[in-house]
Amino acid sequence: MLNRRNFLKILLASAIAPSLSACGNSNALTVKALKGSIPPQLLGEFKNQFELGRNVNINPITQLKELYSLLEDLAATEGQKGANLVTLGDIWLKDAIANELIQPLGIDSLHNWEQLPSSWQNLVQRDSQGNLDPAGKIWGAPYRWGSTVIAYREDKFGEAGYEVPTDWGDLWREELRDRVSLLDQPREIIGLTLKKLGESYNTKNLENIPNLKQELASLHQQVKFYSSQAYLQPLILEETWIAVGWSSDVLQLQTRYPDIKAIIPQSGTALWSDIWVQPTVNDAISEPLWQWIDFCWELQAAKQIGLFTNASSPILLNAKIDKIPTTLQQDFLRMPSPELLDKSEFLLPLSEKTDQQYQQVWKEMRTNQL
Repeated sequence: MLNRRNFLKILLASAIAPSLSACGNSNALTVKALKGSIPPQLLGEFKNQFELGRNVNINPITQLKELYSLLEDLAATEGQKGANLVTLGDIWLKDAIANELIQPLGIDSLHNWEQLPSSWQNLVQRDSQGNLDPAGKIWGAPYRWGSTVIAYREDKFGEAGYEVPTDWGDLWREELRDRVSLLDQPREIIGLTLKKLGESYNTKNLENIPNLKQELASLHQQVKFYSSQAYLQPLILEETWIAVGWSSDVLQLQTRYPDIKAIIPQSGTALWSDIWVQPTVNDAISEPLWQWIDFCWELQAAKQIGLFTNASSPILLNAKIDKIPTTLQQDFLRMPSPELLDKSEFLLPLSEKTDQQYQQVWKEMRTNQL
């Protein structure tokens, strides 16, 4: 029986097929995706679902900063290297908009846009300078997300008889002095300290937080290692017992090192999202691009992203619990409680003055000048 969903697909295919054939090779969709962020089987299912005779190519790129550089290269060469859709980390979104590397996506009319939680919708609605704007255009399509977590060696805590960590304040415990690895990221580390003090990651004036510098100076004394790339190696080598890192890295690590556990701190944490964006130079292709985005927001695709990548899909947060696989329901890193999510925040754009303030406080912390 031809249901409404299949009817709409056939109608859409018949409507756009003439325009695709008229454009010659413009029906080829090239996607530059963060490596590991899309399960391989998802591409096959997409091709089977939309039989429009086009080629869909997904090229994996290792790091988010490489994808941002790709957007810069595309803008400089007017798209000669070719990409219709690119993964971008949400933290890069403001600069990409302000530097005119990407263009708005008319995706609010897509069926599955409404399935996104409001926090993810708000994240990509920006003005032309990349600042949050509830009346702004939509500049990206969030398809994957994760958080900042605390990873720790369960074996070492058990052998020493120490309580395992539950919140940010545990990083300051005396017995963990010189046993902590931290990200080399001012927004993350100053942010978690603000969270410990009951403040927001996105605090606009650090001078209004009287105990902040004292807390940061104390935290710095606990740290053995700062890195944004190799922060988990000391944990593996047992040089540190506890580390702050990104859930995607930690989830990948746990498959090989079962003694390394992780928690999302009880007071809330920082969230991040991988987002599809369209380079400014590409305007010849639209329907296949929209279909891919909407397909990634289908519940079945969201399940696969959650099950087969080291992250989750925001679509699952609005899904009925009986529609979510049991393994995901029980995975508190991929599916934290609504209460914990409510306490958590994306790292939002700061004004230039505020950003300089964070950088200065970070410099003082790292040089023992607080």
